[in-house]
Amino acid sequence: MRAWVLILSLLGLPAWAQPPNIVLIVADDLGWNDVGYHGSEIRTPSIDALAEGGVTLADFYVQPTCSPTRAALMTGQSPMRHGIYYAIGKNTEGSLPLSLKLLPEYLGEAGYQSVMVGKWHLGHATSAMLPMARGFEQVYGHYTGGVGYWDHVHGGGLDWHRNGVALREEGYATHLQADEAVRLIRERDRERPLFLYTAFGAPHLPNEAPGETIEAYGDIANPNRRVHAAMVDELDRAIGRIVATLEAEQMLENTLIWFFSDNGGLNPAAHPDGMRRLVSNLVAVFGRPLPTGFLEFVRHNTEDGGSDNGPYRRGKGAVYQGGILVPSLLYWPGTLEAASVSDRMTVQDVLPTLAEVAGIELSPDQVLDGAAQWAVISGVGEPVETDFVAVSREERAVLRGDWKLLVSGDVRELYNLAEDPFEQFDLASEHPLLVEQLRSAIDRIPQRESINQPLFRVMMDMDRFGGEEDRQPWADAVIQAP
Repeated sequence: MRAWVLILSLLGLPAWAQPPNIVLIVADDLGWNDVGYHGSEIRTPSIDALAEGGVTLADFYVQPTCSPTRAALMTGQSPMRHGIYYAIGKNTEGSLPLSLKLLPEYLGEAGYQSVMVGKWHLGHATSAMLPMARGFEQVYGHYTGGVGYWDHVHGGGLDWHRNGVALREEGYATHLQADEAVRLIRERDRERPLFLYTAFGAPHLPNEAPGETIEAYGDIANPNRRVHAAMVDELDRAIGRIVATLEAEQMLENTLIWFFSDNGGLNPAAHPDGMRRLVSNLVAVFGRPLPTGFLEFVRHNTEDGGSDNGPYRRGKGAVYQGGILVPSLLYWPGTLEAASVSDRMTVQDVLPTLAEVAGIELSPDQVLDGAAQWAVISGVGEPVETDFVAVSREERAVLRGDWKLLVSGDVRELYNLAEDPFEQFDLASEHPLLVEQLRSAIDRIPQRESINQPLFRVMMDMDRFGGEEDRQPWADAVIQAP
């Protein structure tokens, strides 16, 4: 090894001759115990193989819902700066701020071919908000939240497109997304490194999967868990196809793969006890489905999720561990040695870390809340410690060192995660000064006014997952910016 390469390696800095390809794979609502390498009954051999040969992140945090996580991923910032506190609704007129430079733009300026497959969910009201206006050269998938896996409908409108043109095609969404990822790899610009962002919709509701895959999990008694397992199984097969294509194209040894879930999994335990009791009482009176679209949508999200976040508390939508601690791994054969990293990392670290890997200098005018963590990932340095603030509709949580503070109105809960990873013992009354110090850390992050619609407007036109079409495709509804 040449001396300068050795020095860079010891400093934890990139020392390769050419920038690597980057494949970023994000699952949707995948729980901690939904992958085989965490002990799940769901068979995920492709993900497990990446975990076995790569670097698993045992303490990787995201936001508790999809749009905030994606905003943090694309910017390296807290989504509070963007006014994105929960999922962006189909009729929301706002977006991730257009003034920000995003991950694909940085990579594109550095010579990468940036392409995307799957779920955007960062704003779609105008063409300026769409991924092709924000750094991606080719895009395939859907703009809004969860879509039907077979009909590709969200909230009454077809939400399936290629490069902004509404697309009607038959097939299971996870299969189609894998097909497109494979095509983009094979037809890439071979003169440039590739950045492929594959944001799968699986295993987000609705519970839909091919019959033969569901039958393979016939030993699971809970029907929601059974179909959820099949959706995760299909996701794993899709990831296997991507890895196999990289290998067939002789790209694997010059490709960094980073995989994680956008938030904790959805299941009944993700919700507060009061919500579950309310839904149960309504079902006892009216049966299923509940009598209005709003109530049925609430019931669907409360009862039908089949994920498993065990042994952690709650799940999607909550700032407890089950909602924000997710499976994550990096794989780069020949460069990263198999290891498990227990130091905390977050979705806000992804952009600065990938920028470091690609040799990109980030704009000094765009503040970061995350930090480059390549040194600890590659095993030659220490992590950069930063506070992490998780946000939901009504709650906030801040993590610093071993401590985690939850804030909900006037309620404060304090946990020492090193001693109490399952958040059973609230220590707030024993450490009032620490509570105030951590609370002030939340206030130090600028909090933009929410871009989301008020709840009463959402109730009038729900973001249903699949179902009949009652309006034009979402790609056709985009207002074309001048």
